[in-house]
Amino acid sequence: MHEVEKTSKPNIAIGVAMHKPYQIPRNRIYLPIHVGASLHPDVLTDFQGDGSGDNISDLNPYFCELTALYWLWKNNDSAYKGLVHYRRYFATQDLQGRLSRNRFQRVIQEPELREALRKHPVLLPKKRHYVIETIKSHYMHTMHGETLNVTEDVLRDLEPEYLPQWDTLMNRRSEHIYNMMIMDRKHFDAYCAWLFPILFELTSRLDPSQYDSFHARYPGRISEMLLNVWIMKNDVSIGELPTSFMERVDWWKKGTSFLKAKFFKQKYTRSF
Repeated sequence: MHEVEKTSKPNIAIGVAMHKPYQIPRNRIYLPIHVGASLHPDVLTDFQGDGSGDNISDLNPYFCELTALYWLWKNNDSAYKGLVHYRRYFATQDLQGRLSRNRFQRVIQEPELREALRKHPVLLPKKRHYVIETIKSHYMHTMHGETLNVTEDVLRDLEPEYLPQWDTLMNRRSEHIYNMMIMDRKHFDAYCAWLFPILFELTSRLDPSQYDSFHARYPGRISEMLLNVWIMKNDVSIGELPTSFMERVDWWKKGTSFLKAKFFKQKYTRSF
């Protein structure tokens, strides 16, 4: 059990990655962060931007929500830090809340979150199960495979002790996705200090700008895998939480695209 500091201040800061105006939960633990603020400064002028202080805001077209993660790492000293998306949050495990017709009432709130953090220093979304695909085969079928191959080369050169966990993940059929997490500051800072040098080296070897806007975001997707690798290698105690989507998901389109990628080699061209 981990003691969560009791304070009148919100010592939990969960960044909500946003690139346009959108409703946000009314709770002090959620900090909306305008991602790509240095590129589009006039879009969300009332919110914290990722372009202040030590930042990588201009990399947002490639790093996606990770520019908010970097900003939190370098510019926020809360005891607990995390990242969610303006359309995707960690959800309450309370049945009544989960069944609410108001999607924002399904979002986990501070008391329940603090209880979860007393049990685990790191909280992640429940795993996505691919069933008929391994993590590697799914990525190869849907994205450009060289981005995966170069990532392995970078790990071999920078963090070779993580290669066994990378190989294990590649052959698994489930992983934590979405780049969503809540961690105590010790784990959050350690993860970021490990992750970003890998991504910077990766993008120096494989320029994201050579791809279209969808596939140029490969560093953000690779980081989803790297989070799993880091968790496994460091034997981190994690808790899992369900996720809640603020908009309707087209599961039919998502499912058929998954099958077309596997059986007909049709790579993804957009997010679902």
